[in-house]
Amino acid sequence: MSTLFKYVLPVEETNWKFQGAAETAFTWDYDGKSEDLLRLYAKGKQQQWDADERIDWSIDVDPEDPMQMEESVIPLYGTPLWQGLSEQRRAELRYHSQVFNLSQFLHGEQGALICAARIVQDVPSIESKFYAATQVMDEARHVEAYRRLLKEKFRFVYPISKPLQTLIEQALTDSRWDFTYLGMQVLIEGLALVAFQRIRDYSKNRLCQAVNAYVMQDEARHVAFGRLALRDYYPKLTQAERREREEFVMEGSIHLRERFNSPEMWERLGFDFKDVRPLLEGSEGQVRFRKRLFSRIVPIVKDIGLWGERVQKLYADFGVLHYGDKDPREMLEHDAQVAEEFDRLLGRERATSG
Repeated sequence: MSTLFKYVLPVEETNWKFQGAAETAFTWDYDGKSEDLLRLYAKGKQQQWDADERIDWSIDVDPEDPMQMEESVIPLYGTPLWQGLSEQRRAELRYHSQVFNLSQFLHGEQGALICAARIVQDVPSIESKFYAATQVMDEARHVEAYRRLLKEKFRFVYPISKPLQTLIEQALTDSRWDFTYLGMQVLIEGLALVAFQRIRDYSKNRLCQAVNAYVMQDEARHVAFGRLALRDYYPKLTQAERREREEFVMEGSIHLRERFNSPEMWERLGFDFKDVRPLLEGSEGQVRFRKRLFSRIVPIVKDIGLWGERVQKLYADFGVLHYGDKDPREMLEHDAQVAEEFDRLLGRERATSG
């Protein structure tokens, strides 16, 4: 069955097109100025992989609980409403929660694919064009992997969430090239790293673990790309220009925080979101998860120089300001090693079973 016919809402209702504002920048300076970006480009070439070959798609999943995540990661876990749900309703919520999150991964990867293609078009330096070209291939592979996972192992797909849609559109409609970096490479990809890692670490299904572990390796490079390019560029801007970028970061961070409220899912399940929202805001597990989601974003925002008082106040209100003390380079290097660790784990399992 085509993925198109598995959406919980008709595509006619959710189809999305808009007019962008991209410029095209040719450069005649073919001498790369950033050795760091050139090294990242070399790594991007070396770490290409084939989703058909690297991932074992024959692995079965539980049709009622494909990821086999712990109950503690399910939204509403531990709340009075959760306690009152039947086992059947809990299973339904678990399944829809998994599908909703994977659906947003799929749509976010298509957004990243389009953003990466735009970066090739409008970024001014040759080394950035080189690396962004490798990212286009990465993102196509990620769309392929999540599309296949949802199509073959899950029963349906959710449309793109409104906060994610808004942030992608904002990143693509501004004519300034760095806004695409800021929206996708720093904010969306930075949050995705943590969401992917959560599934990799807490899922007990090897297929779901594998898809997220291998995508994570690429995403760590993508976030490093945004960090390197913007860290060199933003000091050249005026204070007023940096303030505009800070406003974008603040608004984007709010959208990302709202992304996991998932009102579409709750309505689909027959809940009134007005009743669910305060429970989500107060759920200990969800509060921890929301804070951890910013663990990659905050240190990078600080590192690239968008660290004004209003940005710091917003992150303090979110309870995530302390992440600004982390070393973003070390965090991203650790994230990039996740796939290699997973390969070693699978190798040990094969050796034991053999």
